[in-house]
Amino acid sequence: MVDCRERFVTSRSGARLYTADWGDPLDPRVPVLGLPGYARTTKDFVHVAERIAPRRLVSLDYRGRGRSDYADDPAAYAPPAMADDIRAVMVALGLHRVVAIGTSFGGLMAMALAAMAPTCLEAVVLNDIGPDIPDSGGDFLIEVMGRERRPASWADAAAEMRRILPDLSFTTEEEWVAFARTTYREEPDGSLRQDWDPAIVKPLAGAEAKDTDLWALFAALTAVPVLLVRGGRSIVLSAETAAEMQRRHRAMEVVVLPEIGHAPTLEEPAAREALERFLGRY
Repeated sequence: MVDCRERFVTSRSGARLYTADWGDPLDPRVPVLGLPGYARTTKDFVHVAERIAPRRLVSLDYRGRGRSDYADDPAAYAPPAMADDIRAVMVALGLHRVVAIGTSFGGLMAMALAAMAPTCLEAVVLNDIGPDIPDSGGDFLIEVMGRERRPASWADAAAEMRRILPDLSFTTEEEWVAFARTTYREEPDGSLRQDWDPAIVKPLAGAEAKDTDLWALFAALTAVPVLLVRGGRSIVLSAETAAEMQRRHRAMEVVVLPEIGHAPTLEEPAAREALERFLGRY
């Protein structure tokens, strides 16, 4: 396994943000910035870090997730605050220019970076996310992430994940349990709970979030190379939206995983091949 340097960065608002920093900081290739999904953590990028080592890969737990601070006021979980936290991590860890890999919400954060600080992006990988999210997909994610979850065992946690997300690429019980271990955490008393604050969903239901023009954010990406990975059964990124994204960004590459739902793990053979080829250019 590749060594991981674990650090905490303090945001401008005073929140402590956990970061995982893999690989060699002196590697000459452009470092990779892993941006997890909305309720996900740095754990989702361990396998990518191992595959690309010794190339550097940095990821973070957004506030309210994993080992980062939880907020007293749910307003602190609004997307602009998350984008500001990402910039704080990049500055603190000396990431002046990166290839960003954004899964789901992380892809939206990559779009925000393109608008806020366009010179910091060498290229972007969007993992099953686009500027037009169906209401059904957004409502599903809010319902899933907004409830307290306390499974009785790791087997129960794996079964719950299989029920909620049946179209992921896992095929064995061991793989589902491993995924559950990146989704839940074990408390000191041995009980399990979800590894995020359910209050993170509250800003998503607000009018400001619904009125945000995500196509304007996507337009900021047209200046950089983009690889789009789409799950063929995704409830978040439709084929129509992906086609419109490609029409607006002619140089964007698209890889579709026909039998996979939201969101691909990037361990699927076609995704791995595309990611390796794409990253090899930078």
